[in-house]
Amino acid sequence: MGEAQKNVYELAQERLHIIFKEFDNICVSFSGGKDSGVLLNLCIDYIRRNNLKRKLCVYHMDYEIQYSMTIDYVDRILEANKDILEVYRVCVPFKVTTCTSMYQNYWRPWDPEMEEIWVRQMPKGSMDVKSFPFYTDAMWDYEFQMHFAKWLHEKRDAVRSCFLIGIRTQESFNRWRSIHLARKYQMYHNYRWTSKIGNDIFNAYPIFDWKTTDIWVANGKFGWDYNHLYDLYYKAGVNIERQRVASPFLCEAQESLRLYKVIDPTTWGKMVGRVNGVNFTGIYGGTHAMGWQTVRLPKGYTWKEFMQFLLSTLPESTRRNYLKKLTVSIEFWRTKGGCLSEETIQKLRDAGVSLEVVNTTNYKTHKKPVKMDYLDDIEISEFREIPTYKRMCVCILKNDHACKYMGFALNKEEAYKRDKIMEQFKNMML
Repeated sequence: MGEAQKNVYELAQERLHIIFKEFDNICVSFSGGKDSGVLLNLCIDYIRRNNLKRKLCVYHMDYEIQYSMTIDYVDRILEANKDILEVYRVCVPFKVTTCTSMYQNYWRPWDPEMEEIWVRQMPKGSMDVKSFPFYTDAMWDYEFQMHFAKWLHEKRDAVRSCFLIGIRTQESFNRWRSIHLARKYQMYHNYRWTSKIGNDIFNAYPIFDWKTTDIWVANGKFGWDYNHLYDLYYKAGVNIERQRVASPFLCEAQESLRLYKVIDPTTWGKMVGRVNGVNFTGIYGGTHAMGWQTVRLPKGYTWKEFMQFLLSTLPESTRRNYLKKLTVSIEFWRTKGGCLSEETIQKLRDAGVSLEVVNTTNYKTHKKPVKMDYLDDIEISEFREIPTYKRMCVCILKNDHACKYMGFALNKEEAYKRDKIMEQFKNMML
């Protein structure tokens, strides 16, 4: 018989052995969630069991507004292991995406102009803008992380730096893709669970193959400390796969935002006055009022008319953003066409929809491009694939400023900004 198949814990230990052997500067990205918590505990345990005489860096982006249980957990684990940890607790007013407001598409934690209504005081020992010479007001949180990696590598005068991130491919397709589609020249020594982000700077994902159940088995088996917010999630009936600790104002968090009122009423009371639209989203997130479940059309309206009404209630800049997306989409479907399956095309024909099927496409797909005008609405299961004014209404109700629900990727302006950021970051690494 061959060697018994290794479990995910044993594989993680092998990866940590490589990381601690090959890199002189190791930093764990720690959010206070279940995945990054287990990853940090794995590293702490590895250092102590192997009696390593070295410090482990911990990078924690403090977003000001978090469940008090998350803050308590972060404080607790950092304090309990301060003898081997070098902590970088970042409290910086970078831009963070929000989907709670029709007036703004971002908010700023620790905004100095909002200090009087901060949800809590800045933690002792935290690092503000004065600590980071690369910070600018135009910087988003994900940009800050890229610059931080280079900054820490230089600050510690490292030969090779490794940033450990607790993402698991089970969580989303994008996470699976970020690991499994990595190119060899982007990895460290062809290890699929690593990716190069700069000269002698790498990300590593030691628990990428863990399942959610593995996380909780590890916490129970080894008696590791964890965020007890998850206990309350469980008691509140939140599905185990949806129990996440993240910015409460992301689109993905709208459905669960209302839990703040029950789980952490003190924080909730302060949140309401801190970020626009929090109370409305807390009440109606996950309902038809914000584009979830069944969106109801008011009597006497068509979806196009309802869309025009919704647009009329928005601030000018927000209205222009949606109209620009809509114009691009209408032109795309009229001139290029969206790729649909034969089955969907037949459903449209059966419904009497006027369309033109193009037999050739540059896309790598078996589907065919279909040119058509915008519809008001259509009752088929592939609703999200079809250009309708109802879809735009859903985007507006969800405060989906990027129109992800309509399948939009980055537009030219947004892509240009992204490319400039990546180009700047690449130059920093030279």
